[in-house]
Order: sequence, then structure tokens, then C-alpha cells
Amino acid sequence: MPFSFLGLFGNDIAMDLGTANTLLFVRGKGIVVNEPSIVAIRRSDQEIVAYGSEAKEMVGRTPGEITTVRPLRDGVIADFELAERMIRYFVRKAQGSRFIRPRMAIAIPSGITEVEKRAVRDSAEHAGAREVVLIDEPMAAAIGVGLPVEEPVGNMIVDVGGGTTEIAVISLSGIVTDISIRIAGDEMNEAIIQYLKRKHNLLIGENTAEHIKITIGSVPPYKPEGQITIKGRDVVAGIPKTVEVTGEEIQEALAEATGAIVDAVKLCLERTPPELSADIVDRGLILSGGGALLRGLDERIRQETGLPVFVADDPLTCVVRGTGKILEDLPRYEKVLTKVKRY
Repeated sequence: MPFSFLGLFGNDIAMDLGTANTLLFVRGKGIVVNEPSIVAIRRSDQEIVAYGSEAKEMVGRTPGEITTVRPLRDGVIADFELAERMIRYFVRKAQGSRFIRPRMAIAIPSGITEVEKRAVRDSAEHAGAREVVLIDEPMAAAIGVGLPVEEPVGNMIVDVGGGTTEIAVISLSGIVTDISIRIAGDEMNEAIIQYLKRKHNLLIGENTAEHIKITIGSVPPYKPEGQITIKGRDVVAGIPKTVEVTGEEIQEALAEATGAIVDAVKLCLERTPPELSADIVDRGLILSGGGALLRGLDERIRQETGLPVFVADDPLTCVVRGTGKILEDLPRYEKVLTKVKRY
């Protein structure tokens, strides 16, 4: 894609369009938007009544005529029109009173199809972007962490987001080996919901499951302590119910999802060329994304692989910070951009 370098002085926006959260970075200002990727719509006329944080507070609490929707699922756009309207809202919020059409850099999962890439690009263009460039999420995360992606050394990044876990080995500004699995934060929340339903006959919502995961969620060998009081609905009696849930139970609930992430890391390592494997033995791998904050995940990967594992500083913002760095110096990072075929 040709670049208009005059745009370097305009209001450029970098976006991490995530399944769980959308973050926007404005050139010269830093991160200005960090909100859940949720909208609340009125059923009768499909009008959006709330976006982001306001819409998330409504999840599971709406009256019959209002429903909450997540326009992205598993890292890709599930509802094109709602995604476009959500992007437009966040872009306006980031721009403030400025009405110049921005150039946008958007981070996307590395495993998505050409059709899904075009859906992201088209949504951003319809939302008002004058030019759109796409970057693979693991590359953006690696740049955000500060890894030397342009050098001929192996850099390994594991980005555990809301909809996908992106695992990649990067060298010479390119992704050498990558695996993208649609098991991440959302799958963990769903696992907690199903576990409590099965074991305690307790029905809980998405927000409660996320609260449990953040509060006491962990992975062996981490030794969980304490318990949490959960309120929900009794599946059998249909009345409100309160139960005490321990950290060990949540480890059990998350075992399958976290095990799949560890297996994917091992598979990516198996596919890595030997010279780069030698670099990774010395340099280790970096965990980023919200899932990096799950207690014990770094130690579990360390035990399973024998590699040094480091959690990135502020893992939730690695992808958008990396996308912002790319946007600030496009000529330097042109090799890392993802090409989208135009038909």
C-alpha cells in the first residue's frame, strides 16, 4: 500500500481491536481509549444506546427491549455493521473536536483469513479512516515489549488476549513460526461458568465469571489461597443462591483452557528452526495480553518448556503500544505490515 508521508503529521490512530477490549493510541498523545468491545442496542430500531464501559455494566442486567452485543468474537468481526459503528464511536472519542479523517494502523490476529482481514480494513474505512494498515498482533506485541524484531535473532512472544492466543517466533522483521488458537480469556470465562453450573448448580453471568478469574484464577504450580463468595441463580430451584468457591476449584475449571495454551506454545517451539531455538533458550519468551496476568501461567510454561519466561510490563497495552510505535515510524516498519489482497 502506498503511504502518503504527509499523513505522518496528521492525526494518526493505532488500534488494538480486541475481542474483549478496544484500545486506541493517538500519535503524540499515547493511549486515549481503553474500553470493552461491547455495545448495547435497542431491539425495536437497532439503535445503539451505550458503548464500551457503559455497555459492559449492562451485560446480564438489561430489560427485554435492550440487548448487549460483542461485535467481535474469537478475534474477528462477527457483526460488520455494529463493529463499524463501534469503531466510529471510539475514533471520535479519541479525536475529540478534530474532524480530519485519520490514518489507522490496526492489530489483527495472525491466524485470520483474507476475508476476515478485509472485514477489519473495510470496517475501519467505512468508519472514516482515510488509509488503513494492518499489523499481526504478535508482531505488534513484540514491538510494544521492545524486542529487537529487526535483528537476525529469535524473539518469542505469547500474547493471550480475550478471543485468541497468538504465539510467534520473530526474526528479521518477519514471523518465522506462528500459531493462533481461539482459546484465551473468553474461553476461560466460559469454562468457569460451565464448571459452577456442573458442580454447584449455580448459573452466573459473563461479568461474574471474569471477576472470579481476575480475583482468584490461577494455574498450577501456583498455590491458591482463600475463597470467594459467588452469587447467582440456582439451576434446579430457579432462585438466587450464594456459594463459596475456592482457588483450587477455579484451577480445575481452567485446566483445559490453560493446558491448550501450553500445548500450543510447545507446538510452536517444535516448528521453530534450530538456530532460532538456540536463541530462545538464551533469551526466553515474553508473555503479553490480559491472560499474562493469570497467576502461575508463566511458571507453568517455564516448567513445561524449560525456558525462561517473562511477563511483559503492562501486558494489557503491549499490542496497542507496538502498533503506535509502527505508526510513528512507518518507513522503518514497512516490512512488518500485513498485506491485504484487494479484489
